[in-house]
Parts: sequence; structure tokens; C-alpha cells
Amino acid sequence: MARPGRGVQREVPPPLEGNDRFTTTVITAGWAVALVVVVLVRRQLPDSGHLWIWTCVTGFGLGLFGLVYVPYLKRGRAKAAARRATGATGAADEG
Repeated sequence: MARPGRGVQREVPPPLEGNDRFTTTVITAGWAVALVVVVLVRRQLPDSGHLWIWTCVTGFGLGLFGLVYVPYLKRGRAKAAARRATGATGAADEG
């Protein structure tokens, strides 16, 4: 693969956007499955096995929180970006 010369600068590609809701849903479902499995095999776990159950419960709970919070966060970021764009345009028009 050829490398560009020292004076050549490439344009920075835009950041990749993932589907946050899908990602959060899949991870939350994974914690739910892990919780079911751990509860089913809890008799075979050592005495400290209850910690695995609470780990799964915590992961599932944080996933549910993420499902509620991520859309709120994205709306807030979109509003802030719109305010910045409006502020930058307004400042350029005045000068």
C-alpha cells in the first residue's frame, strides 16, 4: 500500500455512527440470558455464587437504564449542536 507524500494531507473521514438503541438492547438481553443461566445453575456454584447473580442483575438494570437514557442523551446532544450552529451562524451574520 502506497503512503502519501509528506506534504499531502488526507481529509478526515466522518465518525461512524452505530445504532445505540440496538447495541444497548442486545447487551441488556445478554445480561438477561446470563441471569437466567446463573439462576438455573446456582446450585452448582460455590457459596460465593450469589455474587454472579447480583452481577447479572446489575448489568440488566444498567442496560434498562441505558435504554431510557441513551435517547435522552442523543436528543440533548442534538439540541446543543443546533444551538451551536445557530450561535455560530448568528455571530457570522453580525460581523
